[in-house]
Amino acid sequence: MLCKMHKQMGVMGLHHSNIFTSILFGPNGLICSEQSGRRLLSFSNIPGPRSLPGIGTLYKYFPVIGVYKFDELHHNGVKKYRDYGPVVREEIMPGINIVWLFDPQDIETMFRYEGKYPQRRSHLALEKYRLDRPNVYNSGGLLPTNGLEWFRIRSVFQRGLSSPQAVKNFLSGTNEVIDEWLVMIEEISKRPNTDYLPELSRLFLELTAKSTLDIRLNGFSKHEQRRYSRSSMLIKSALLTNSCILKTDNGLQLWKKFDTPLYKKLKKAQEYMEDVAIDLLSLKISLFSERDKNTPSTLLESYMSSPELDFKDIIGVICDFLLAGIDTTTYTTSFLLYHLAKYPDVQGKLYQESLKLLPNNDSPVTEDVLKEAVYAKAVLKESLRLRPISVGIGRVLQNDATFSGYTVPSGTVVVSQNQISCRLEKYFASPNEFIPERWLKNESKFEQPHPFLFLPFGHGPRSCIARRLAEQNMIVLLLKLTRKFHIRWNGGALDSKSLLINKPDGPIKLSFHKR
Repeated sequence: MLCKMHKQMGVMGLHHSNIFTSILFGPNGLICSEQSGRRLLSFSNIPGPRSLPGIGTLYKYFPVIGVYKFDELHHNGVKKYRDYGPVVREEIMPGINIVWLFDPQDIETMFRYEGKYPQRRSHLALEKYRLDRPNVYNSGGLLPTNGLEWFRIRSVFQRGLSSPQAVKNFLSGTNEVIDEWLVMIEEISKRPNTDYLPELSRLFLELTAKSTLDIRLNGFSKHEQRRYSRSSMLIKSALLTNSCILKTDNGLQLWKKFDTPLYKKLKKAQEYMEDVAIDLLSLKISLFSERDKNTPSTLLESYMSSPELDFKDIIGVICDFLLAGIDTTTYTTSFLLYHLAKYPDVQGKLYQESLKLLPNNDSPVTEDVLKEAVYAKAVLKESLRLRPISVGIGRVLQNDATFSGYTVPSGTVVVSQNQISCRLEKYFASPNEFIPERWLKNESKFEQPHPFLFLPFGHGPRSCIARRLAEQNMIVLLLKLTRKFHIRWNGGALDSKSLLINKPDGPIKLSFHKR
């Protein structure tokens, strides 16, 4: 296996110098021209914004005159639900339709019709970039790939990540990284008016590298905090890539014919991440033969020794982990800390739990601690209800399906609107309030929502591959942070901006006061 990797590295060297599927479409748009007249009539009767010849509904997104914004998908969803109801059809461009779903029963139907190999039209420009480089990649990777090839790589890479017990193997490293970060935060907290978003990005990059690559990037050192350090450039590259995805997946997709300015940005960002991934994997391969055979294999080592994978497969997944592992948890944790700071009573209860579970500031979070961290888990769930990673989940129907009485043909892109539905009074009492107790069965405020209403990590075989690891990392951080600091919010109201995922629309103005 290693000899095969070394050989592929040599070939690559000749040429070589890490949730949301929103309005994401393939080159043919909606495939429904051969559907029966009855079915088309049913589909065309679905309410939605008026489409104009030659422009579709794009005019509704124009600055000044438009009522929707591409970077405010959650606000768009509220307006569409209010104006048209629980099922909305929108022809974004002529011939390109999307169906938005708000009712959890319809969302359940969507997943029932996703098929054995769930399809989505996502990360199309990223897929082109990788497929144009067959010397480096075997496929477009986990994010854009569909069908049997997606199933092949997903089946292998989810090993060691999917089960609750598997992620416990990362606990020691997570404690180590977070303890170091808290020391840095104690120093940074002395500075006034600090935006903690970059510091959270640095933390989750380090956690991603430690968990998936078993490598420390030393991102908290003064050298790595410089603007052009490896850590800083990786964070920038992930943000640039995620910022380009929706824009390249929509519109005229001219990047398929020539390198548009936006596609050039994506390429440049991916080239940097690719360089780093190859360097890090090369280092691990050189050390692989020297490891103690009696020590358990790390996640990366298990991939490297798998006969089902080769070097190019692993390069792709490392890039996916780096791309998906930084911003998703950074933004989610930003909203989590915002809610804690805005609700001091909740923070007080969480502190009492952390005090009980962690006798000292430097006590590790163990498996037993995680089992008992009931309130911390409820706090995370409530934050994800209000500010999920994405507005919803997109799928391409594999069969005709009926949503709230409307028949939708196979091949149609349907996207759930869970974020909007989770803020409706018909599903949650006081839906805009931060109430972790609604998730605790022994509390009077407990609510049992529809199982397809709250899906922050997706559902089914295409759900977030690192969900359990992400949740574990955030719970460990939550317990350790509140055990050591009292958190206050110093900014204004925080909303989200739609990139590929939900990003805070302002700086994370927190202050940390040592307990």
